[in-house]
Amino acid sequence: MLGGLGGFGGLFDLAAAGFQSPILVAATDGVGTKLRVATALSRHETIGIDLVAMCVNDIIVQGAEPLFFLDYFATGRLDVETAKDVVAGIATGCTEAGCALIGGETAEMPGMYGEGDYDLAGFAIGAAERGQLLTGERVTPGDVILGLASNGAHANGFSLIRRIVADAGVSFDAPAPFDATQSLGEALLRPTRIYVKSTLDAIRSEKVKALAHITGGGLLENIPRVLPEGLVAKIDAGAWPYPALFRWLAAEGNVPAMEMARTFNCGIGMAVLVAPGDAAKVTADLQQGGETVYRIGEVAAGSAGPAAVQMEGVAAAWAG
Repeated sequence: MLGGLGGFGGLFDLAAAGFQSPILVAATDGVGTKLRVATALSRHETIGIDLVAMCVNDIIVQGAEPLFFLDYFATGRLDVETAKDVVAGIATGCTEAGCALIGGETAEMPGMYGEGDYDLAGFAIGAAERGQLLTGERVTPGDVILGLASNGAHANGFSLIRRIVADAGVSFDAPAPFDATQSLGEALLRPTRIYVKSTLDAIRSEKVKALAHITGGGLLENIPRVLPEGLVAKIDAGAWPYPALFRWLAAEGNVPAMEMARTFNCGIGMAVLVAPGDAAKVTADLQQGGETVYRIGEVAAGSAGPAAVQMEGVAAAWAG
């Protein structure tokens, strides 16, 4: 980073960061209606981590290292303590991702937001050396799919979550129906896991063929984004523990298993695709980086046309 905060634009020196012939990778995202849960509980200290995570996890799957981050905070009337908590969370997220927070914008817009409401957007820029991007084009039948455990619902599907909670008549500050040791709000506000530092070494070893961030669209729609046409990802739903949060949401909201897999991460926040001979080494490296890793499936040849996901064992693993 060049200069300090307070200018009209942030400056970053790619050469000083050690890049020789970089390709820039950009991502932008928000936190969605998870903000409603934070506002209801007046708990804003982790929502900034979600904001960073949703952006930098999308950058790392391209094989790029996140370099810097900017935020946009919009509200009707600025509450300083709320903003401090949010920005502190953003700073924490940037530290976890190893990127610089080089600027942002705070906008007061009376009449645009209700009392106490605010919205967030994040913008991240990363880089990879030319020729080292992950495109998924090297994925072939027989490749192993590793799943990295999620940290809960992350920041997806909260419109449905809030509807299920409302229909169930449970308040966010009540004990979670699936875990009496914490409130429902605490369980839902667990911040999105940031997978950057744990996956960078595996990426640089060139043993990773593709990564898929399991965000909106769930397992069914995100894994195909990194598969060549004509391939199918066969996922064993019993290969990892189905979290109690998702089991409760499915039962309470009468949500079919395949719709859960299309809406939520269902316990897997990142998919890592590797050759069979590299699976053990990559698993060990990711575990050393702090991840809980499951071997959740493999890539197979499918019919001609767009790539797809085939969920196996869902009825047995996710029932009840």
